[in-house]
Amino acid sequence: MKMLFILCALMLSGIAQAAPFSSGDAIAGKQFFEQNKCNRCHVQKMGGDGSAIFTRPNRIVNTPKQMIARFHYCSEASGIKLTPADEQNVGAFLNQTYYKFK
Repeated sequence: MKMLFILCALMLSGIAQAAPFSSGDAIAGKQFFEQNKCNRCHVQKMGGDGSAIFTRPNRIVNTPKQMIARFHYCSEASGIKLTPADEQNVGAFLNQTYYKFK
């Protein structure tokens, strides 16, 4: 019984350590990001191509949870509707391209 508990705990810890946005499709996320012109506000705030918003030292997003919260903020501000699948896809794209959360 004790061994069964240990095995279950190990399995659950592996699930908890899964890569963020592992159910997302980065290619679909990039397409969504580009089609909805998500970067237009970033360009206004940061100049250039807007990508500095993701790499600045004092960035707002430092965890996957904060990224999802920011998606909600940005979607409200822009009127863009995000499904949970969109969140995962855009999260996968941004994480793969800029954030590198593990």
